[in-house]
Amino acid sequence: MHFPIDLFRRLACLVALLLAMVSVARAAPVEFPSLDGETRLRGFLMLPSSEPPHRAVVFLHGCSGVGLGGGLSATYSTWARHLNERGFAVLIVDSAGSRGFASTCGGGERRRIMYAKRPKDAYAALSFLQAHPSVRPDRIALMGWSQGGGIALLTVVSGSIGRPSPPPAYDFRAAIALYPSACGMRWQHAPYTQIEKGQWQTDTPLLILHGGKDNWTRPEPCRRFVEEVQSRDQPVSIHIYPDAVHSFDAPRLRLQQRSRPVLSDGSRPWLGTDEKARKDALVRVPAFLDRHMPAF
Repeated sequence: MHFPIDLFRRLACLVALLLAMVSVARAAPVEFPSLDGETRLRGFLMLPSSEPPHRAVVFLHGCSGVGLGGGLSATYSTWARHLNERGFAVLIVDSAGSRGFASTCGGGERRRIMYAKRPKDAYAALSFLQAHPSVRPDRIALMGWSQGGGIALLTVVSGSIGRPSPPPAYDFRAAIALYPSACGMRWQHAPYTQIEKGQWQTDTPLLILHGGKDNWTRPEPCRRFVEEVQSRDQPVSIHIYPDAVHSFDAPRLRLQQRSRPVLSDGSRPWLGTDEKARKDALVRVPAFLDRHMPAF
């Protein structure tokens, strides 16, 4: 018996959604105030089965949000389970949905709001975790994808607009950005940070993972940015997977082209799983976290 390809695709999407819903069922819905002074943030807290206190990671979603229909994207739920298995608690912050936004991809006022407000969300998440009895307050990292990756850079910069005053006793110990937006000297300055152009610096070790064929958040400006800050002895590194496109770490995502947004050169974004890159990232990220915030 033969089944249409479209039917297989629909079944695959349904399975992915069901898996995401199962992940949500294992997560604890949480709420806490953003440091923007006006937003009540929603999120999902996933604790490991190991004995507390746990190291922890804050997740910042991309411009499409945390997922559809009240569930989590398979990318975030898979990463959360992967890190839970290694003893890390995970807090997934829903910055878009908490503000009544769906997608904030492309230009527009909602996207500007995201860049202005989300560093404050990140530090609110840090504060929430530091008050949690199961979490080590001095062992918390930040991890973002696409737009969330760009927010990670804006959060850990020395002149972050999100960092409270006085600063927390323990700041983020490490940060990871996957195919980040806004990765380049063109973006990493005022008004989204409190520094001038060309002065980006951080005390937080930062790892960037990028796809060499990503046409949505292009790797070349990011590579030049990293080389420039490395020349000033900043603790930033980048690893580029030559054949990977956007969302290379998503599980079982067929190579596809989005209809929106239309990019500045008139093209549309490609995204899809690159198994080789994905497997490397699943090893590289926990190793980076272990190196910069060891369990003991």
